Amino acid sequence: MPIFYRIVGEDGPKVWGLSPEQRIDRVLRKLLQGQGDTPGPWTADAGCSSEESKILLLRSDYLLDERVIEGLIRKARLDLVVEAEGVPVAALVAPERLTTAEKILAGQQEDEAGLATERLEKVGTSISRKLRKVSPPFAIRLTKGNISQVEHHLFNEAYKGITDLVTKWLWPKPAEHVVRFCANHGIRPNHVTAMSWVLAILAGILFYAGYLGMGLVLGWVMTFLDTVDGKLARVTVDSSPFGHLFDHVLDVIHPPLWYLAWGLGLSQYQPVLLKMPVMQAFWLLLAAYIVGRVVEVVFKKFVAGFSIFIWQPVDSINRLIIARRNPCLILLTLGLVFGRPDLGFEAVTLWMLLSTLFLVLRLAMALVSKKQGGALRPWLDQIDPKSAQGVECWFITPASTHVPRTD
Repeated sequence: MPIFYRIVGEDGPKVWGLSPEQRIDRVLRKLLQGQGDTPGPWTADAGCSSEESKILLLRSDYLLDERVIEGLIRKARLDLVVEAEGVPVAALVAPERLTTAEKILAGQQEDEAGLATERLEKVGTSISRKLRKVSPPFAIRLTKGNISQVEHHLFNEAYKGITDLVTKWLWPKPAEHVVRFCANHGIRPNHVTAMSWVLAILAGILFYAGYLGMGLVLGWVMTFLDTVDGKLARVTVDSSPFGHLFDHVLDVIHPPLWYLAWGLGLSQYQPVLLKMPVMQAFWLLLAAYIVGRVVEVVFKKFVAGFSIFIWQPVDSINRLIIARRNPCLILLTLGLVFGRPDLGFEAVTLWMLLSTLFLVLRLAMALVSKKQGGALRPWLDQIDPKSAQGVECWFITPASTHVPRTD
């Protein structure tokens, strides 16, 4: 069934460089990717293309959560209006109901045509397993004075809730500034990822050549850009299968190669924690790295259907410090600062072993739990974002408890 869109109201303000028409076009193309439906604006000519068309209407003065749009177009029935705090903000209708729905969204008439109405919270989900966090769906009124607040809110919504401690607590503020610069100057996510590739390669070369300090500087910049490209893709709705693969391949392959280059670039190596040569320690590290990645895939694909890091709170806490690139870079940096980069290499190896052992243990526990009690559920499913306390608050987007003021 073809789907079209129409913006109700005057030209709305741009958010993260996108007009309402540009944003909804990108959102629909993303949501309908691979399904054969090509969304487009509703016109008189479009009306002749199919009697079974669906038309998505959005108010130009509201920014609607992508999860609400997804929930709306996934519903089986048509002729549905979405309300936010009693205000109609979106609708999905058949062509014959278009005029009526437009008037309802424009506030020109009450619903006298029998269109169904649902609240925002009933259409969009509060949990995002992809971003590993909880946040209520939103519809934000846009005014001339609150665009920067809206952009900040959207940036926070684009941030993963469960990730490593550096990405979660160090990068957000500077990343938002860089994302804004990129969005305003036409720099796309793949451009940022390409620069990350260059920096990752140069950092590895410098590690191998023994220039560990210079390599660390480039390495930390690369990790920062790795945060920027994902957030830029989400706030500008500019993602693609190639972009995802381009970024994911880099994320997977470069960390162990960095550790190898670091070990080979050491001017001296005096093992203390693990009494073994550099190459022997690296093969042990690499094996642990691969096993850890395999455990994550097995848990998600064959055991639970979601990431192991959102199974229980302990798994989410573990994700903060697990032996991924950023925590390992902290260990390498500390080793260099204290004049023992060789101990930094050993610390990474040992931490990788311990992290993988913990993941294997958690996988075993999940298999036992599934055998005894059936399907597993992520702990985030049980959080009420409006009343979360304690550890739960760590994994809720900072903007989830409020939306920008409209006055």
